[in-house]
Amino acid sequence: MNKKHLRYAAIAFVIFYLWTDPQAAADVVNNTISALGDAGNSLSQFVSAIGT
Repeated sequence: MNKKHLRYAAIAFVIFYLWTDPQAAADVVNNTISALGDAGNSLSQFVSAIGT
């Protein structure tokens, strides 16, 4: 399989996942956004600590 086929398979899996369990998919998105926000806050604290 080349990259094009893998991309189509991944897109098909995401669509299937959203179709069969939308609540779990929404939880995954919310958890991902929360984790990115936590990482941003940690980076901000690190940069602030360097300046002091």
